[in-house]
Amino acid sequence: MSKKKKQTKIKIIIASVFAIMVVVIAAFSGFIAPHDPNATNAILMRKAPTAEYIFGTDNLGRCVFSRVLEGARVTLTATFLLVAISFAVGILIGMLCGYYGGIVDTILMRIADLMLAFPQMVVAIAVAGILGGGLMGAMIALGITMWTGFARLARSHTLSIKNEPYITAAKLNGKNGGQIIFGHIMPNIMENVLVNALTQIGTTMIGLSGLSFLGLGVTAPQAEWGSMISEGRAYLQLAPWVVIFPAVAMIITIIIFNYLGDIVMEYRRMD
Repeated sequence: MSKKKKQTKIKIIIASVFAIMVVVIAAFSGFIAPHDPNATNAILMRKAPTAEYIFGTDNLGRCVFSRVLEGARVTLTATFLLVAISFAVGILIGMLCGYYGGIVDTILMRIADLMLAFPQMVVAIAVAGILGGGLMGAMIALGITMWTGFARLARSHTLSIKNEPYITAAKLNGKNGGQIIFGHIMPNIMENVLVNALTQIGTTMIGLSGLSFLGLGVTAPQAEWGSMISEGRAYLQLAPWVVIFPAVAMIITIIIFNYLGDIVMEYRRMD
């Protein structure tokens, strides 16, 4: 193993540790949070950071630290779920199109091209507006276009290996299309598509938070970083901490996952 590859592997380990820490914090946010994230207190409205409220309180007297932790759970859960569903749908469609081709391939790929013809956030805003907002609506709005990237990547890899000798041998042994797709093609393309899925985590997080910021995602009083920033911007001069802490948490999390995805992709290119 070359020196550069060893250094890259160390970077992957470090980035993975930080990513796991974020996930663990989000998973156990209910135990870590010192206060109820939705409990209001008029006496504590816009209270500056103190020993008890280390991130201060918002306009309704809610603990910002507790809401940032709760927002991490909501944001990461929605992000991972959306990426996983888009990945599963996209890779299935891509493999079917790549292996069978024909009219199915033509129709589905033209639909994918149509989705890619418009900016993802423009489509997401339009769909979320039609669905009336909410976390589920935001996920559907982003998922409508997210599957296309996975589908095209899976189709490309399927086309490159479907005529390989081991695929031909599987056909001669009497295996049907489903057995070949799931038994031979999927295992050989999974790694490449998974790396792409890893790079989509940060982008998806931005999309979900962006919709919440616009009022088309998570609805009050549920905590989510985008909605917290949107609520707090009206009091930015009076209580800047209401915006700063969820914004910093979101930025750090996105940087961690984007860096992890980029460094894993770089490591793959070294093989």
